Amino acid sequence: MGSTKFVSRPRFEDYKEKFKEYIVMERKNGIILLRMHTNGGHVKWNLMIHNALCQAWHEIGNDPENEVMILTSTGSVWIAESDETVNEGMEVKEGKLDLPYERGYYDSTKLVENLVFDVDIPTIGAVNGPGFHTEIALLCDITICTEKAQFQDAHFSIGFPPGDGQGLVFQELLGLKRAAYYLYTGKNIDAKTAFEWGLVNEVVSEGKLLNRAWEIAEMIMKQSRVNRRMTSQILRRPWKRLLINDFQVHLSHELYGIEKRGSVSHDFEAIRKSWEK
Repeated sequence: MGSTKFVSRPRFEDYKEKFKEYIVMERKNGIILLRMHTNGGHVKWNLMIHNALCQAWHEIGNDPENEVMILTSTGSVWIAESDETVNEGMEVKEGKLDLPYERGYYDSTKLVENLVFDVDIPTIGAVNGPGFHTEIALLCDITICTEKAQFQDAHFSIGFPPGDGQGLVFQELLGLKRAAYYLYTGKNIDAKTAFEWGLVNEVVSEGKLLNRAWEIAEMIMKQSRVNRRMTSQILRRPWKRLLINDFQVHLSHELYGIEKRGSVSHDFEAIRKSWEK
C-alpha cells in the first residue's frame, strides 16, 4: 500500500533562516522580497553566495505560498566586488587552477537556469546601482533600476570569455551588433540608455526603487493565481528556449578560458572607477 501523504514543500521560515547569511528575505501577502548582502552591507561576490542563490531559486519556486518575487541588493551598488574568499572551493594542482564541477559548471549553470525554470511566478528585478551579474535582474519578467545603475560585462576586458549569462542576455536584449561592442569594450550602459534600449522597464530615483517594485508586485497580485502563473510562463518561454539552445555552450567557453588564465580574480577596482566617470 503506497503512502497517502504528499511530501512537504519548503517552509518560508526554514529557508529564510537557511539563506540569511547571503539573502535577507521578507514576505507579505504572497510577495517575497529577496535582498542580497554580505555582512549586512553591499554584496562581495564569492562562490558561497553564488551557491546560495542557485539553491534559493529552487526552494522559493517550490513554495506555493510565494506568488510574486522581488529581487534586489544592498546599498548603492548591485554587486560591488569580490572578497578574499572568491577562490575558496577551488584548488591549484601542479600550478594549475582546478575548478570543481559543482562550484564551477554546476552552480554557474543553476544560478541562471533555476531562476528561469524553477521560479514559476512573476519576478521583478530592482537594480539599486552599478555592479556585476545584473543578468539575474535582467532575466526577471520586469526590471526597474535607479538613476545611478549601470550595466556592463567586463569579462573580456579582464581576461576571459563572457559566458556566464550576462553576455547572452545582452545579445538577446541589445541585439547582436550592439552586444558585441559592449562585450568587447566592457563599457558601461547608463540607466537612461538602458531604458531607451529596452534593458529595463523603468528608471526611478534611488529612494523610490523598492516602493515602486512593491507597487508593481501588488498590481500583479490583483489578478487570479492561475492568470499570474500562466502569464509568467508565457513570458518566460523565450528565455527557456535561449538557455536550452545556448547557455551551457557559452558557459563552457568561459570556464575553459578561466582554466587557461589560471585565476578567476577580477580587477574590480579598475571597473569600479569606470562607474564614477
